[in-house]
Amino acid sequence: MIDQQTVDVLRGISTATLTTVLFKKGLRNVWLRGAQPIRPGQPRTVGAAFTLRFVPAREDLATPESWSSPRSTRAAIEAMPSGCIAVVDAMGVTDAGIFGDILCARMAKRGVAGLVTDGVVRDVDGVLSTGLAVWGKGTAAPASVAGLTFVNWQEPVACGGVAVFPNDIIVADSDGAVVIPQAMLMEIIELAAEQERLETWIMSQVNEGASLPGLYPPNEENRLRYEKSKTQQ
Repeated sequence: MIDQQTVDVLRGISTATLTTVLFKKGLRNVWLRGAQPIRPGQPRTVGAAFTLRFVPAREDLATPESWSSPRSTRAAIEAMPSGCIAVVDAMGVTDAGIFGDILCARMAKRGVAGLVTDGVVRDVDGVLSTGLAVWGKGTAAPASVAGLTFVNWQEPVACGGVAVFPNDIIVADSDGAVVIPQAMLMEIIELAAEQERLETWIMSQVNEGASLPGLYPPNEENRLRYEKSKTQQ
């Protein structure tokens, strides 16, 4: 899992900054396509990935009776630890809602930090009322079994075209959701925090009327000015 201090630091770093830093480290495919906030103004949310996976519906398996199976979304929710972010591989299907208000309410009650999916949810008014932060492609009235079969949890998934492994770190905000490989977390945090500080300084210079060439990115002169500004804080 991820400790609270790390969560607090990442809550201060935008997904835009994270994608830039990850790009500089050679990782281009980290932004989960289709995972957009379903509620405007959702706060930036951070947590370890708890993965769930759907496959195309098969009529003998995708039935209402499957909801009572030991291998079901219901059972997966009961295994979710507090503070995690549920990352659901729904293969981009948009005509069957993976979760509705009751499942989201249970996730919220268990302390799950958020839900990120390349699919859609249903019962959207109820989902919004639970307070659970959700990122996805939108909404659909039909249940998941109308188009999907749930197969497992806590295994590698492909969500929005991105490989997500259990316990990778997810950061989601108004720009969408980004995955940070668990093994790279501390290095990325250090680089991203410095990038945020630099860009805050650059913005202050822009607000004072400075032109962009040589400032963004900073040349040697502006880099020295930036380093000097840090010692004066």
